Amino acid sequence: MDLKSVFNLVDPDMQAVNTLIQRCLHTDVILINQLAHYIINSGGKRLRPMLALLSAHACGYQGERHIDIAAIVEFIHTATLLHDDVVDESDLRRGKETANNVWGNQAAVLVGDFLYSRSFEMMVDVGSMRVMEILANTTSIIAEGEVMQLLNCHDPDTTEARYLDVIHSKTAKLFEAACQLGSVLTGKDPAREDAMARFGMHLGTAFQLVDDVLDYTADADEMGKNVGDDLAEGKPTLPLIIALQRSSGDTAQALRTSIERGGLENMEIIMQAIAETQAIEYTMHLARNESRSAMEQLQILPDSPYRQALEALAVFAIERKH
Repeated sequence: MDLKSVFNLVDPDMQAVNTLIQRCLHTDVILINQLAHYIINSGGKRLRPMLALLSAHACGYQGERHIDIAAIVEFIHTATLLHDDVVDESDLRRGKETANNVWGNQAAVLVGDFLYSRSFEMMVDVGSMRVMEILANTTSIIAEGEVMQLLNCHDPDTTEARYLDVIHSKTAKLFEAACQLGSVLTGKDPAREDAMARFGMHLGTAFQLVDDVLDYTADADEMGKNVGDDLAEGKPTLPLIIALQRSSGDTAQALRTSIERGGLENMEIIMQAIAETQAIEYTMHLARNESRSAMEQLQILPDSPYRQALEALAVFAIERKH
């Protein structure tokens, strides 16, 4: 199944999700309306809500609560983006100015808080303690991942294990929750719920590892952000961590200095070191392993177009160019 077919499969549900998002964004505070609509409508694949929808259908769900779950997941994701861009001092996302660059950091943080709060109001409406338990735990772990990333920033001694801990918490955890909740909605089946959670975790990890590769290999038009942003912010992502581990002498020192100071002054040296140490190939190898592990978890599901769509997303995760 190609990506267009995946989108077509959930298009009616995604339209319902978008309608719910617009309704739940409404507030009498004009600035919240403006900023929230700006970030929600700024593009993106809506991958996390799509995963919630596909997972629910793949597990045989017949009701309407998957629409609420998908919208909640998107609100949480959007809130994390708003806060991320403030912390990272980013000025470009998905090819557009970041909200904090347009309205300022204070407004972006406060609207992020609004989206978190609104998402919890929507969880109450779903009426499931298990749903609330999973999403409350998810938001806590995402916040822990943000703090771990902050501690790794400008630290050239960041290890592969520490970095993977960050992406499991900061990025993959919401993928995990979206897929797990699709199973939860259909009733108690611990084995299936666990398999769907693992599928989401592996898939989210693969996506982030490929993002790390694209930060060094894509162009800004494809990525919708500034290539080299992670390096400029002093973030040691996996290609740079591996390049530093496998380098020595002046090259290793240049890499350490770049992480400590941030900036792109040593970009030529860095790109050469990444190429010579095969850091991109190493990172892609890990991403492919994560994609395969994700697909293995789907064996618990009966064959259906929805399971095939989840498998297609696991392939897309590692083959995409942006």
